[in-house]
This record gives sequence, structure tokens and C-alpha cells, in this order.
Amino acid sequence: MTEMTLKLYWTGFYTLFAKEVKRFFRIWTQSFLPPAISMTLYFLIFGSLIGPRIGEMGGYSYISFIVPGLIMMSIITNSYANVASSFYLSKFQNNIEEILVSPMPEPLIFFGYVLAGVVRGFVTALLVLAVSLFFTDIQVHSLSFTLVTVFLTALLFSVAGFLNGLLAKNFDAISIVPTFVLTPLTYLGGVFYSIDMLPEFWRNLSLGNPILYMVNAFRYGMLGHSDVNIWLSFSIILGFTVVFSLFTFALLKRGVGIRS
Repeated sequence: MTEMTLKLYWTGFYTLFAKEVKRFFRIWTQSFLPPAISMTLYFLIFGSLIGPRIGEMGGYSYISFIVPGLIMMSIITNSYANVASSFYLSKFQNNIEEILVSPMPEPLIFFGYVLAGVVRGFVTALLVLAVSLFFTDIQVHSLSFTLVTVFLTALLFSVAGFLNGLLAKNFDAISIVPTFVLTPLTYLGGVFYSIDMLPEFWRNLSLGNPILYMVNAFRYGMLGHSDVNIWLSFSIILGFTVVFSLFTFALLKRGVGIRS
């Protein structure tokens, strides 16, 4: 591969990535204002009003316990929605054709969209973290664990969003997964409670929820507390990311959803 080809690939990738990042910053009222308002209400209702009645959970005040879960909820939702909606919109408006006729290989197209979703996940996490400071003091048990968990989770759901956008045939298909899959799994993933509180049957059932491991990995990074094994959590996140990425690569290579 010549230096000119590498420069051409880099220019194409950076242009796509920068376009996606500028897009969600340009529409910040849609990208960042809704999660800020939603999380403020969560902190106000569950943390400030209901939290004192619940007391401590896992050895921490209730609001401190739910902060990592609420941040993770925002990362999951925004990383996924950013890539799914953006990629499908490119298909709908036929903008994707301009990218497909370029010499940029499919993996760079994939990473251009996905890494932009990761950036949105990080920015949203910082925004929600800033909102939480108005309600409680924040502590970080392990900055490295926290950052790695944010990156891997945002990466996983950006990949999943790309897959959704690739397979979607209409706008309704974009909202089905977040509404009927991500939202239930997130609410049942230990965001608002410790699974140690559950009866054995429901606790064992909860262990089949992959989002539980992401929430607890992030909670460990911030508080040093987790209901599950941390290394198992990272293995599950990496496993899902690799499987989804390989499957998406295969579909993208075959032109599924974009060359019909």
C-alpha cells in the first residue's frame, strides 16, 4: 500500500468522522439537551425525593449508587441512537452512495460512523456527570476502569446502532430496538437497584442480562462496588463487540441494506 493510498484513506476516514461529530454538535438541542433534562429529573425524583426513604444501597447513599447506572444508561442510549439514525438517514437521503463510490474501504466507513458514536457517548457521559454534581458528591475508585468501561460500552452500542441502521428498511425499524430491547434491559440491568436484593430466581435471571455487567463494571470504576465479577463483565462486553463487529463487517461487505 503506497503512501498516497494511505493518505487518501486517512482523508476519507477523517472527513466522515468529522462530519458525524460536527453533525451532533450542530443539533445539540436534540443530542445533549434531552439527556440532560431526563437525567436531571431522574436525579431529582429518584435521588433527592425517593432516595432518602430508601436509605443506603451497597454501602452507599442511594443517589450515589444510581449515578453510575444513569450515566451508563445515557451512554448506551446516545451511542446507539447516534449511529443508527445517522447511518439510516444517509441511506434514506442517498448520501451513502457518495461514500460507496469512493475508494474508501468498508472498514473505514464502519469506523467513521462508530467512533463518532463513541465520541457522543463520552460527551453525554461528561454532561450527565456534570448534572449529577448538583445532587451529590462524585468519587472515582479507578479512573482507568471507568474510562475503559465507557469506551467499550459506547463502542459496543455504536456497533449495534450501525447494524440497526444497516438492516433498517424504514424509520420505525430504528425505534423498535431501543423501545422494546434496550429500554427494558437497561431498567432491569441494575441501574436503580442491586441484584443482591432480588430473590434467587430473579437474581439468576438477571445474570443473563448483558447490560447488567456494563452497569456494574462502570459502578465498580466509580464506587469500587459491583454485584458481578469485573473481569467477566469486560469479557462479555468485548465478546459482544467482536461478534457484532464481525457480523456487521460481513453484511457491509456483501452490500446488505445499502446495495439493493
